[in-house]
Amino acid sequence: MTPAPPKQTEMKQVAQSSQSSEAAAKAVLLEECEEQFGLLQKLQNEIILADTEANDDQSNEAVNRLIAVTSELEQWQEMEPKLLTTSPEVLLAVGKEELQRLNNQLKMVLSCSQAKLDAQKNILKREQTWQAEKKEALNAVCEKITRLQRENEKSEHSVLQDMKRKINNLKDYHSSLMEMLSDMLAEHFPLPDPQGNGTKKKRVFGYEYCIWIFQAAAYDAEINLISLSEIIERLTNKTLETPHDPYVTTDDTFWPPYTEMLLRNGIAARHPEDCNKIRLEIFF
Repeated sequence: MTPAPPKQTEMKQVAQSSQSSEAAAKAVLLEECEEQFGLLQKLQNEIILADTEANDDQSNEAVNRLIAVTSELEQWQEMEPKLLTTSPEVLLAVGKEELQRLNNQLKMVLSCSQAKLDAQKNILKREQTWQAEKKEALNAVCEKITRLQRENEKSEHSVLQDMKRKINNLKDYHSSLMEMLSDMLAEHFPLPDPQGNGTKKKRVFGYEYCIWIFQAAAYDAEINLISLSEIIERLTNKTLETPHDPYVTTDDTFWPPYTEMLLRNGIAARHPEDCNKIRLEIFF
C-alpha cells in the first residue's frame, strides 16, 4: 500500500479535531445549562418554602413581597443579558446548528410557496383561456347584431305601418270568412217558406231527416224569424261582450228546429235553470 499524501492526512486530522472540539463545546454548554437550571430550581424551592412558612400577617407580607419582586424586576430590566459561555467554539457550534434549522425551515417555506405559485399559474392559464373564449363569443355576437341591424334597418314608423297593414289584412280576412259563413248558412239553412217552397233545398242539404223535421215544424208566418247566421252571431257577441253572463234568451224569433239543431250538435247549451236561455259552448 502507498502511504496517503501529507495534505490529506492533515485535513483528516483537522476534521477530527474540529469534531472533537464541537463535542467538547456542546458538553460545556450542557453543563452550564444544568447549573443555571439547578439555580432556578433552588430559587423556586425557596419561594415554595416561603409560602408554606407564611405568618398571620399575610397582607403585610404580600405587600413586602410585591415590593421585593418589583425591585428585582427593575434590576433584571437594567441588567444586560450575558451569554452562558464566551467560548468561540461553543458559539460556533450553536450558531451552526441554529442556521441549519433555519435553513431547513426556509426550504420548507420555499417549497410551499413554489407549489402555491404553480397552482396560481395554472389558474391564471385557465382564466386566460376562458377570457379568450368569451371574447370570441362576444365578438361573434356583436358581429351578428351589426349584421342584423344592417339587414333590418327599419324605423319605428315602418314597423307600425307594417303592423297596421297586417291588422287590416286580418280584418279583411275575418270579414270574408264571415260573409262566406253567412252565405253558406243562408244557402243550406234557410228560413221556412210560408208558401211551402222548402222542398227545393232537400237536394242541397243531404240530411233527409233534418229536412223532414224542418218542413214538419209549425210556425206563424207573421213572426219575423231570424236566420241561423244571426242566431250564431248573437251567441258569439254575447259570449265575447259579457263572458260572465253568456246566455241569450230565446223568443218567438228563434226558429225551434235551428235551436234544437244547435243544442243536439254541441254548438249551444241550455241554461241549467231556465230552458228559454241558451249560450255558445266553450270550444277552448
